[in-house]
Formats: sequence, structure tokens, C-alpha cells
Amino acid sequence: MDNRAEVSAFLKSRRAKITPEQAGMPVYGQRRVPGLRRGEVAMLAGMSVEYYTRMERGNLTGVSDSVLDALAQALRLDDTERDHLYALARTANTSAARARRRPKKATVRPSVLRIIEGLHDQPAYVRNNRMDILAANQLARALHSEVFELEPVNTCRFVFLDPRATRMYPDWERVAREGVGVLRVEVAKTPYDRELSNLIGELSTRSDVFRTMWGAHDVHVFTEGTKRFHHPAVGVMELVHESLALPGDEGLSITVYSADPGTLAADALKLLASWAASQNRDVAASEADTEH
Repeated sequence: MDNRAEVSAFLKSRRAKITPEQAGMPVYGQRRVPGLRRGEVAMLAGMSVEYYTRMERGNLTGVSDSVLDALAQALRLDDTERDHLYALARTANTSAARARRRPKKATVRPSVLRIIEGLHDQPAYVRNNRMDILAANQLARALHSEVFELEPVNTCRFVFLDPRATRMYPDWERVAREGVGVLRVEVAKTPYDRELSNLIGELSTRSDVFRTMWGAHDVHVFTEGTKRFHHPAVGVMELVHESLALPGDEGLSITVYSADPGTLAADALKLLASWAASQNRDVAASEADTEH
């Protein structure tokens, strides 16, 4: 398929981030570009300027893995960026008919639901490639109580379009950039996902910040790390998170939050669990009163 604009913008953005000094190259005279020149990237990658220029213009058709590896090394791509480059190349070499197949509607298997519901002391949820939360246990719903007021429940939409997000995430800018990076990775993998394209279009139209971050062409994959939350009933807590892709369920992953025993964060999770239980009791009592 034709993903030339995406390829071109990504390679240009990576080239602009590397200075000649970082690449170990001598600098002579005044430079008009912020990073490396095309010829310098070509030299570092061991290819002709013409061949690299062809790639930076967006044409990755027929490019071998060895050439991609050399280019990734020349541009000093990290593992996530390297995988992204390979995904762009795969898309460029995929037939349009195959690429346009409608993605299967993601459903969460009952066995996966049992896993997350069995984690009583850890917030856990299942999300898709668009950052929609498809299933969550009670503690995850409590942790993201404001996000669950949206329909559909989408963390990126909440981060960029809901003013409460900057309070919920004390490190809002990092959370926002990571979310944009995840969407950028998914666009390379599933360029004809209409719902993904609609989400990106909506966020680009309604959020200047998203539009700026999207233009940076940075990429991100959630694996493990820490995230701070500010919950209206509990206060600030810093939790460890792990994200695991679900084998056999393309595009779906489980995210689990936890805290080391004996820490303030562990105490905050216990308090959150008590708050969630009280909220559920209040809802059950209200529904019972309505029935009577």
C-alpha cells in the first residue's frame, strides 16, 4: 500500500534529531539543517545517497532487512523505533487488498475476564490498539473512575479532551506523549483501521496539543513502568504497571497495576478498594430502593 507520507515524515524526524557530533562526524561551516544531512545518513548506513533519498521520500518497497538494520543503526533508533520502521516496511510491501481487510471486532474471552476479575487487590484491564478499555476489574474501574464516565471508555480521548485529566495524571505530559506514541505505532501496523483513523482525526481536530505531539512522529510501546495517579477519594499514588499482549488476540493487551507491600502506594490501593466497595454498596442500595 502507499504509506509514503508516513515513512517520509518518520525518517525525516529521526534524522533531524541526530547532530553530527552525536554521530561522530566533523562539522565544517554553517549548517542549514537541524540534524544530519541525507548524505551523512547514507554514508553512516553504507548506501548511496540516491538510495537513501528514495527511502526518505517514502519508498520502502523491496528494501531488505539488512538495509533496514543499517538505516536503524545510522539513525540510532531504539528498539521501539526500529520495530516501527520494520512495520512501515511490511505495510509498504503488503498488497492493498489484503491491507484493507476489515479488522475483526475485538472481544475479550471469558478466560481473560476471569483472570482480571480474580486480581482483587490489583487494578487490571484489557485494552485494544485504540486505547479503548474493553474490560476491567472493580479496582481498575475505581482507579479510572472519571475515565469510565466516557463512552466509549478511551484513555487517549480522556487525556486530551477532558479537563480533569491534568489533575488525574500529575505527569500529564508524559502520559499524553506515551499515548500518542502508542497510536502512532498502531497506525503503522493497521493503516486501514477506520476506527483508529477516526479517533486520530477527532483528537487532531479538537486538541492543538495532540496535533503538535502527533506531528513529532515519536513512538511508544507500553511494557512496564510507573505511573502516578491523583484519585479524588484517595489522593496521589505511584503504581507500577505491566502490560502484556494477549497471544491469539491481535491488538489486545492486559495492563495490571500494583504496589510494593508496605509502601504508601500499597496503603492507597487498600483505601481505593474500600472506597470502591462502598460505592458499589451505595449503588446496590439505590437500585433496591428503586425496585421497591
